[in-house]
Amino acid sequence: MSKSIFYHAGCPVCISAEHDIINLIGADNVEIVNIDENRNRISEAEQAGVESVPALVTPNGHTLHINFGASMADVKG
Repeated sequence: MSKSIFYHAGCPVCISAEHDIINLIGADNVEIVNIDENRNRISEAEQAGVESVPALVTPNGHTLHINFGASMADVKG
Protein backbone atom coordinates (compact mmCIF):
# COMPACT_ATOMS: atom_id res chain seq x y z
CA MET A 1 0.00 0.00 0.00
CA SER A 2 1.54 3.32 -1.00
CA LYS A 3 -0.85 5.69 0.75
CA SER A 4 -2.95 5.68 3.86
CA ILE A 5 -6.63 4.76 3.67
CA PHE A 6 -9.11 6.70 5.78
CA TYR A 7 -12.34 4.78 6.38
CA HIS A 8 -15.41 6.56 7.65
CA ALA A 9 -19.21 6.32 7.60
CA GLY A 10 -20.18 9.85 6.58
CA CYS A 11 -21.33 11.09 9.99
CA PRO A 12 -20.37 14.59 11.21
CA VAL A 13 -17.60 13.18 13.45
CA CYS A 14 -16.17 11.27 10.47
CA ILE A 15 -16.37 14.22 8.08
CA SER A 16 -14.60 16.46 10.60
CA ALA A 17 -11.87 13.84 11.07
CA GLU A 18 -11.57 13.48 7.26
CA HIS A 19 -10.83 17.21 6.92
CA ASP A 20 -8.25 17.04 9.70
CA ILE A 21 -6.53 14.00 8.17
CA ILE A 22 -6.34 15.68 4.76
CA ASN A 23 -4.92 18.84 6.35
CA LEU A 24 -2.34 16.81 8.31
CA ILE A 25 -1.04 14.41 5.68
CA GLY A 26 -2.26 15.87 2.39
CA ALA A 27 -4.92 14.75 -0.08
CA ASP A 28 -2.33 13.04 -2.29
CA ASN A 29 -1.24 10.80 0.59
CA VAL A 30 -4.61 9.40 1.62
CA GLU A 31 -7.48 7.56 -0.02
CA ILE A 32 -10.84 8.48 1.49
CA VAL A 33 -13.37 5.64 1.73
CA ASN A 34 -16.90 6.39 2.92
CA ILE A 35 -18.08 2.88 3.70
CA ASP A 36 -21.67 4.06 3.99
CA GLU A 37 -21.51 4.88 0.27
CA ASN A 38 -19.07 2.07 -0.64
CA ARG A 39 -20.43 -0.85 1.36
CA ASN A 40 -18.41 -3.30 -0.71
CA ARG A 41 -15.30 -1.97 1.08
CA ILE A 42 -16.51 -3.02 4.58
CA SER A 43 -14.81 -6.43 4.48
CA GLU A 44 -11.58 -4.79 3.25
CA ALA A 45 -11.69 -2.40 6.21
CA GLU A 46 -12.30 -5.25 8.65
CA GLN A 47 -9.43 -7.28 7.19
CA ALA A 48 -7.19 -4.24 7.71
CA GLY A 49 -8.11 -4.25 11.40
CA VAL A 50 -10.74 -1.50 11.43
CA GLU A 51 -13.02 -2.07 14.42
CA SER A 52 -14.71 1.33 14.41
CA VAL A 53 -14.82 4.37 12.18
CA PRO A 54 -13.30 6.82 11.62
CA ALA A 55 -10.02 4.94 11.24
CA LEU A 56 -6.81 5.44 9.30
CA VAL A 57 -4.83 2.50 7.93
CA THR A 58 -1.22 3.54 7.36
CA PRO A 59 0.92 2.41 4.40
CA ASN A 60 2.72 -0.08 6.65
CA GLY A 61 -0.60 -1.63 7.73
CA HIS A 62 -1.13 -0.07 11.14
CA THR A 63 -4.75 0.76 11.95
CA LEU A 64 -5.28 3.97 13.89
CA HIS A 65 -8.74 4.41 15.38
CA ILE A 66 -9.66 8.08 15.55
CA ASN A 67 -12.38 9.24 17.92
CA PHE A 68 -15.03 6.57 18.32
CA GLY A 69 -17.82 7.30 15.83
CA ALA A 70 -19.43 3.93 15.09
CA SER A 71 -18.50 0.28 15.48
CA MET A 72 -18.25 -1.85 12.35
CA ALA A 73 -21.30 -3.79 13.62
CA ASP A 74 -23.27 -0.50 13.64
CA VAL A 75 -22.00 0.35 10.16
CA LYS A 76 -23.03 -3.03 8.78
CA GLY A 77 -26.52 -2.51 10.19
